[in-house]
Amino acid sequence: MKLNEIANKAGAVKAKKRVGRGIGSGKGKTSGRGVKGQKARSGVAIKGFEGGQMPMYRRLPKRGFNNPFSKEYSEVNVGRLQQAIDAGKLDAGTAIDGAALVASGVITKLGKDGVRLLGNGELTAKVEISVAGASKGAVAAVEKAGGNVHIAETKAAEAATE
Repeated sequence: MKLNEIANKAGAVKAKKRVGRGIGSGKGKTSGRGVKGQKARSGVAIKGFEGGQMPMYRRLPKRGFNNPFSKEYSEVNVGRLQQAIDAGKLDAGTAIDGAALVASGVITKLGKDGVRLLGNGELTAKVEISVAGASKGAVAAVEKAGGNVHIAETKAAEAATE
């Protein structure tokens, strides 16, 4: 075999479509773009344009409210913590925080504002857990089992105290 004998398999390389090479080619004049105008030019994206008619996003009523100050937590129930401890994924003897929860697979990723502990389920293991927030029921469940909940100070709370 020689270098000049090496070739691609049949059909592996497709020839580029040559447009604008006369009307006999089938892709002449407008090059398959229809007629003249804005859409015949390159770099055009007319998203949401409905030909001068009032577009759908302006015809429909706007509803609801997006709170710019809302918090985004990853939620964990105390029952889920107990499941992870029973399965051997979490060690009840060490301090549990957001990174440990992600590493053990209890949560997939940390929320923007951290982890919030919720009180659904039963907890029997004594745990030391550090979270961004916790419900009263969750704190009561952890303390009933002999553990402790440390709620981390947020940046907003720190700024308010200074």
